[in-house]
Amino acid sequence: MKNELENDALLDAFSRELRRARTEAGISQEELAHRAGKSIRYISLLESRKHQPSLATLKSVCEGLGVSMSAFVAKIEANLSSN
Repeated sequence: MKNELENDALLDAFSRELRRARTEAGISQEELAHRAGKSIRYISLLESRKHQPSLATLKSVCEGLGVSMSAFVAKIEANLSSN
């Protein structure tokens, strides 16, 4: 039960950071999907917490956003500790 709650919190923090970073970059889900080599639907699923990304997906999304994986994950961690 604890692991499931932790995973939910992590997925929530990921989806919020993804949406925030994409919005801050001034790009649409469609543009991010194109840059990351993913479908628009997949980006939408990530932002709505309906799918959990693999490490390869995390890398391609970060590249699409123009941010390093470490910076992106650090923001997720900060988001987790502030809740």
